[in-house]
Amino acid sequence: MKSPTVRVMAAAEEDLAAETVMLAFAADPMARWTWPHAHQYLAAMPRMIRAFGSSAFSNGSAFCTDGYAGTALWLSPGVHSDEEGLGAVLESTVAPALAPETTAIFEQMATYHPTEPHWYLPLIGVDPAHQGKGHGDVLMAYALARCDHDHAPAYLESSNPRNIPFYRRYGFEPLGAIQVGSSPTLVPMLRRPR
Repeated sequence: MKSPTVRVMAAAEEDLAAETVMLAFAADPMARWTWPHAHQYLAAMPRMIRAFGSSAFSNGSAFCTDGYAGTALWLSPGVHSDEEGLGAVLESTVAPALAPETTAIFEQMATYHPTEPHWYLPLIGVDPAHQGKGHGDVLMAYALARCDHDHAPAYLESSNPRNIPFYRRYGFEPLGAIQVGSSPTLVPMLRRPR
């Protein structure tokens, strides 16, 4: 079987990236705790993806594999998620009973972000129909080569415990755990450049 190839995505492909990430996160513990019903998830997740990862498109750090089977939205040093947009998505889509917990989760996430220049991976996902075919591997290797070239650490939060071994394979180490109230655990992870 031919190995998937990676390329940089154009801004016009943002919707296609969001579709792949939506499929990949459809059973994600944190996403589905936040939006437990399908209609909630389908309405909120595209907005969340854009708020978290849109900056990747204007900075040449949105990557995909063949046929959009896999997508990774990286934020290079100095580039940030749309914090105001994230707040607006959460405020308008999260059930009032969960709002204090989601706010506390984001506050804790901020305490783990490195203060030094770093690459941040808010979103990586592979369409479930294409998982296990190397798409995640080539996406990760492609971006981490850039991190190493820049001598910059890479940072992410794993929202699914099943993915932690994958990230560890690429040199990411857990920094702690974020768990508030009834939420699943989110694991912030850091990889030093090689």
